[in-house]
Amino acid sequence: MLGLMQDWPLLMHTVLDHAAIQHPKREVVTRSVEGPFHRTDYATVRGRALKVAQRLVKDGIRPGDRVATLAWNTWRHLEAWYGIAGAGAVYHTVNPRLFQDQITWIMNHAGSRILMLDLTFVPLVQSVADRLPHVERFIILTDAAHMPETSLRNAVAYEDWIAEVDGDFAWMKVDEQSAAGICYTSGTTGDPKGVVYSHRSNVIHALACNQADAFGLGAADRVMPVVPMFHANGWSLALCGPMAGATLVMPGAKLDGASVHEVIEREKVTFSAAVPTVWMMLLQHMESTGSRIDSMKRVAIGGSACPPAITRAYQEKYGVQVLHAWGMTELSPVGTLCSLKPEVASLSGDAMLALQAKQGTPPYTVEMKITDDDGNELPWDGKTFGRLKVKGPAISRRYFRREEEEILDPQGFFDTGDVVTIDENGYMEVTDRSKDVIKSGGEWISSIALENAAVGYPGVAEAAVVAMKDAKWDERPLLILVMKPGVLSPSLEQMREFLADKVAKWWLPDDLVVLDEIPHTATGKILKMKLREMFRDHRPAA
Repeated sequence: MLGLMQDWPLLMHTVLDHAAIQHPKREVVTRSVEGPFHRTDYATVRGRALKVAQRLVKDGIRPGDRVATLAWNTWRHLEAWYGIAGAGAVYHTVNPRLFQDQITWIMNHAGSRILMLDLTFVPLVQSVADRLPHVERFIILTDAAHMPETSLRNAVAYEDWIAEVDGDFAWMKVDEQSAAGICYTSGTTGDPKGVVYSHRSNVIHALACNQADAFGLGAADRVMPVVPMFHANGWSLALCGPMAGATLVMPGAKLDGASVHEVIEREKVTFSAAVPTVWMMLLQHMESTGSRIDSMKRVAIGGSACPPAITRAYQEKYGVQVLHAWGMTELSPVGTLCSLKPEVASLSGDAMLALQAKQGTPPYTVEMKITDDDGNELPWDGKTFGRLKVKGPAISRRYFRREEEEILDPQGFFDTGDVVTIDENGYMEVTDRSKDVIKSGGEWISSIALENAAVGYPGVAEAAVVAMKDAKWDERPLLILVMKPGVLSPSLEQMREFLADKVAKWWLPDDLVVLDEIPHTATGKILKMKLREMFRDHRPAA
């Protein structure tokens, strides 16, 4: 016997339809790439997204075709994003921070037929255009007044392009399981892998993210997605905001501490999400200028582990609730969030900070388990390390054009590559990536835990830990620091003394190196692979 409910497909355009009907005048505010702030609303965004869809169909784009974007978070990118999916096509968000060879490889692997790009990236695309044979047309996300001279084939200003249609168009009817978007992993080990999201998975994931113990957005929120739409599906905020009817504040291309602060203050932002590097830059700006962010109620921090020192500063000095999150491109991307269950709500001080350093618990739609290398399940005791595996309706089961590769275990779980513990209350803590954990004397040392502790030392701007070869213990930790301007570097002895009551004694680093800069991936994470290469032959001074 089947239920007698309506068959109402979970398609992305239904989210924008809802926002335009129930919250038509709610603003979408952008610091434009051209410079001035731009203001529009959901009703207008929907109308222009329909024009994008109509214009794509007029250009011969068919359901399933890929349309790429190389763009910052702006109202035009938002319109294009919904318009592409609304035409039945597949949005392909390209990360401009990748190397040119990676960008061309990804574009060609996806086979995107059209590329929409911001003014910022015209020089970059001109330099690789002859290596993009699939791209038939380049659409510059600007107006005629700012359209640059360009050699890009069939180039047109976005505003001129959509002006050629009237918007009298119905969203394309596609199955909810149809592909809606594709985003590539950063490819730090081998070629990037294409993760293909469906309309259904995107809508379900946004519903999960908008639960009260997750992002918990409401119509009164003013949401600033600092995390770019080209990074891991934009953490779903381009769906979560309209779904809740929240104001969207798009920061555009300027993501330094001063610029982020200016937008927060100007637009009275209440919620934002970004990687720890952004919050560190904002914190340094506020500390140096004495400024505040009193409108901000909560921030989501993910992409890499958030040091407790950052959490403490935002919560104790600025009254901002920190929501530590974890996820992956393959998870659409949010997998866990560190909200407070009643069992732990009474914690305070360092005990609460220790809990908030964990990546948290999964929302409904994400199942977790930890296993050993042989696939045997391990206990949730907060001590036992194991491989984190996940399953759910918004988690990958295959990679694009690699469908022959099996990436799930016999029970349908995806191996995340993270080494974690899960405590008795269900809180997961990433102790390392499986390839980054330090194996010393048969035991594991968490590079992440050491890094988080080291960042608490006065004057440390950033910390990284990698393994050094050791004749006796196989591997030992090397601590790498970047100091804040004008601050003297600590000695190894000073740092070991500082860390002595924060980590196990045998975890203490055997050597210390200070750099001007630590290399990062295109998504802002510490590039451990590069550091391991740099210090492959490093040994402690005698």
